[in-house]
Amino acid sequence: MAPASDRTESDPRRKRPGRVPRVEEAISNPGAVKINVTGAFIVDDDDRSRSPVEADGVHYENKDIRLPHHTGVVSHVAVDIGGSLAKLVYFTRELDAEDNGGRLNFINFETHRIDICINFIRQLKEEHEQRNGRSRDELCVVATGGGAFKFYDKLKEALDVNILREEEMECLIIGLDFFITEIPNEVFTYSDADTEPMQFAEARPDVYPYLLVNIGSGVSMIKVSGPRQYQRVGGTHLGGGTFWGLMSLLTGSRTFDDMLAMADRGDNSGVDMLVGDIYGMDYTKIGLKSTAIASTFGKVFRLKNAAERGAEDGEGLYHDDDPEQTNGGVNFKHEDMSRSLLYAISNNIGQIAYLQSEKHEVKHIYFGGSFIRGHRQTMNTLSYAIRFWSKGEKQAYFLRHEGYLGAVGAFIRRQPQNWGRRNSIDDMVAPQAVRNLVQNNVLNQTQNSQASSS
Repeated sequence: MAPASDRTESDPRRKRPGRVPRVEEAISNPGAVKINVTGAFIVDDDDRSRSPVEADGVHYENKDIRLPHHTGVVSHVAVDIGGSLAKLVYFTRELDAEDNGGRLNFINFETHRIDICINFIRQLKEEHEQRNGRSRDELCVVATGGGAFKFYDKLKEALDVNILREEEMECLIIGLDFFITEIPNEVFTYSDADTEPMQFAEARPDVYPYLLVNIGSGVSMIKVSGPRQYQRVGGTHLGGGTFWGLMSLLTGSRTFDDMLAMADRGDNSGVDMLVGDIYGMDYTKIGLKSTAIASTFGKVFRLKNAAERGAEDGEGLYHDDDPEQTNGGVNFKHEDMSRSLLYAISNNIGQIAYLQSEKHEVKHIYFGGSFIRGHRQTMNTLSYAIRFWSKGEKQAYFLRHEGYLGAVGAFIRRQPQNWGRRNSIDDMVAPQAVRNLVQNNVLNQTQNSQASSS
């Protein structure tokens, strides 16, 4: 439930004098219409999957979820505002399509550009009013994440709509359960060692328990035992924010995508000290290959020492605008640093995730969060870490919408109970106020029926 302070007199869930509530009216904005997810599928990049906002710090996912059988009006959007990114989910109708359905859209904004996000939501509000008119079903914003509280007043003042806040961890679990149980070809495994690295996971009847490792600015690890049974069991402050921050300092790069692209081009052996650098070969006795990382950034000190020796010899310290610096055949590039840091952070998260899964006896581990971004090296490193430490007994799973678990959870959090194809959300998802209205309506109908018969 959202805090009591969020309930305003304009909240359409309140009873209005003189109105006899009906079942279909009891569940109102947001979530006035059950979302029909029958036949849902992910749309890979097409003409309709274009970013509606062209600005720095904005990323449109190009992985819309098509809902071919949903034709009703959806009167809310959902936003998950984290420390680094604000993730927005909204529904658009496709009246010109043969099946007259619609789609869920996914877009994120750097949090320090929250004004761009707010302006876009304002556009969605205006378009909603143009299509549907101003009514009790006017657009509503369901918000989660720390920014739902930090930016509450700003959102309320700028948009002049109801802002309904939802608990972050709960939204993460609801969102992940939705993707696991409702959307085909959403969950997959990844391994560069396989001929086809990406393999979609088959739906399992034994969904629980599992471990969710949500990698945003920091990392939270949550054991989920059932639809409403979860516990945060650990985490680490070395996450996406760490990678972003250090890369900004070391390379001057400003966007996360640029940093990931640099990692693709890099060679961490130019920065990291490997087992082969120490032994000159594999360390077979303890199962370490020569390419295994012995020390992250372990070669950097050699560059510093060489530069200092050059200064003592009167050659001066080496400075150059070119990002590449050379010392005895060791290349020191921005790209190398990017890959090194990516490996370091991903390996650390993977090992901690494995240890938590062991402690809490969980076999299946789902990795979510905007740090991953579908990046092959990141996924392969996390997957390899789980396989290596578990000796192949545990499996890492990834999602095509990994950064939107909280936003999707917030989007469907206000939906009527059991709205999915497979009842992925239990009856506690419907807000208590809504369920009370429905129960009161049933009671009134029963009493009226008894009075008429007597």
